[in-house]
Amino acid sequence: MLGGAGFLWLGWTGFNGGAPFAAGRIAALAIVNTHLCTATSLLVWVSLDMIFYEKSSVIGAVQGMITGLVCITPGAGIVEPWGALLMGAMSGSIPWYTMMVLHRRSAFFQSVDDTLGVFHTHAVAGVLGGVLSGVLAKPNLLRLMYPKGQYGPGLFYSISEMNHLHLGFRQIFFQLLGAVCITVWNVIITTIICIFISRFINLRMNEEDLEVGDDAVHGEEAYALWGDGETIKKSLHLRIPPRLSSFWRPV
Repeated sequence: MLGGAGFLWLGWTGFNGGAPFAAGRIAALAIVNTHLCTATSLLVWVSLDMIFYEKSSVIGAVQGMITGLVCITPGAGIVEPWGALLMGAMSGSIPWYTMMVLHRRSAFFQSVDDTLGVFHTHAVAGVLGGVLSGVLAKPNLLRLMYPKGQYGPGLFYSISEMNHLHLGFRQIFFQLLGAVCITVWNVIITTIICIFISRFINLRMNEEDLEVGDDAVHGEEAYALWGDGETIKKSLHLRIPPRLSSFWRPV
């Protein structure tokens, strides 16, 4: 898991740094902001685990890393480093709250099969990054990133530098509208794909196989714990050679 997380973080450097399609100030800033936001998010997530549960975990650290990577992506090259730190603090805390608190209290979340917490690490963190980009996007960086674009400044700069409050709110509206459009698109297309696949194979295993575990049904076991989820007679799994039978003393 740590190896995969490390490769993911490493690859994300090129993912965000390559977005401008050129080596320059924006590319360098995007890389720096990616690392700042991700590291901050990871530390905040682990700290919250320590504060409220008195124990951190490797899984929690990786989740915090992922939320940081997802959150910074919309604004990697258009926010200042202090903005990336702020985004990291929020991406390490808000998705942590939705996953560790709201998810456990919500009957709806409990009924959704989301074992990897993708909703929290991608949907929540992604929307958060998009909205914060609409708040923290710096005008001169926007001009460098999008020379011919008509994107408005972030809300913070529309107040502090440009004195045009409506431009900042206008851009946040577009950010939210984009999130809604992407959500609707994903729901429609994913539904179509699932309906198509369901015509050929079942989308869900039967309950008996789920009790055994999907890996065991296919002849594999991630953790070879004898008797765990066992449905076949145990005598088939415990065959003691005759020469050892005299030494066998069941507990």
